[in-house]
Amino acid sequence: MARAATTSDAFNAVAEPRRRDILNYLALQERAVGEIVVGLGMEQPSVSKHLRVLRDVGLVRERRHGRHVFYRTNADAIRPLHEWTRTFERLWQH
Repeated sequence: MARAATTSDAFNAVAEPRRRDILNYLALQERAVGEIVVGLGMEQPSVSKHLRVLRDVGLVRERRHGRHVFYRTNADAIRPLHEWTRTFERLWQH
């Protein structure tokens, strides 16, 4: 069975560690691409590529203001990831 493309599935999208870093960085506030680049020490093309994947699966939303693009997490889209991991919470309690 073929593996789902990272652009079509939230679980595959967050399998990439740098995308998880971006989601964590956006968790508390909306940020411009340049802030993400500086804050995470990544190259701008890489950040843009990862943001595109996260946006395409719905994990982040974008807002344009002039020439700037701001990103924030989409809590509703992250909820299924959280609910699935809660399945294993009882294992972590021991």
